[in-house]
Amino acid sequence: MKRLLITGAAGGLGSEMRKRLAHLAETIRLSDMADMGDAAANEEILPCDLADKDAVEALVADCDGIVHFGGKSVEGTWQVVRDSNIEGVFNLYEAARRHGMPRIVFASSNHAIGFYRQDQRIDNAVPPRPDSLYGVSKVFGEALASMYHDKFGQETAIVRIGSSFPGPADHRMLSTWLSYADFVRLIERVFDVPKLGCPIIYGASNNASSWWDNSNVDWLGWRPQDDSEQFRAKLDAEMDKPAADAPQVVYQGGTFTADGIHETDD
Repeated sequence: MKRLLITGAAGGLGSEMRKRLAHLAETIRLSDMADMGDAAANEEILPCDLADKDAVEALVADCDGIVHFGGKSVEGTWQVVRDSNIEGVFNLYEAARRHGMPRIVFASSNHAIGFYRQDQRIDNAVPPRPDSLYGVSKVFGEALASMYHDKFGQETAIVRIGSSFPGPADHRMLSTWLSYADFVRLIERVFDVPKLGCPIIYGASNNASSWWDNSNVDWLGWRPQDDSEQFRAKLDAEMDKPAADAPQVVYQGGTFTADGIHETDD
């Protein structure tokens, strides 16, 4: 590609992928509302509020691909979630439609299906069961991507990211962990396949304790290589396992299922 846009580039995952995706395009365009530091040799930095339609229009112009991490990445008040994850994703898709429909990696979340139980193994055809306003916003994004594909032909990889960190932070993440290397491999396949469509993909590594079945997207050719089992002994030594009826043991969305509605961002 000539230009790849990464939104949410100042966040934890965005800043990590900024380093790891540089080989995919001649120029990496980075966007966030927070400080992104100085641009590297093949980077350009365009701060942008995703709720600003005109700014998003300019942001997407001349891009051949988009990796969309932008928006609120955890639970928040309705106003914040709405502006970042609903208004923002609509603005992004409208801008993409107007600028040649570059292929999009949409960072959805396991919280779109968080009320499924951990003793259920699910594929990408199950109905959403969001566990939070944040999860609802991701279901909206998935539906919007589907509509733009059916109506206009806009291609999107909807990636329901589990937990993408250097390693699992708790026992639940042994099932949801997505290594950075496996995520890079997935993004490479998304931009490499001749025809993408609009698949839903569970973003998790090859974990022995996985709850998610990606067999419906085997055609993509993504083969995650890492396994969270290497971290189990360390977690067992560092922390107690939660009670059997704790939400982080019962539900795939963990503690998000037990949180109330956020009325303030304090």
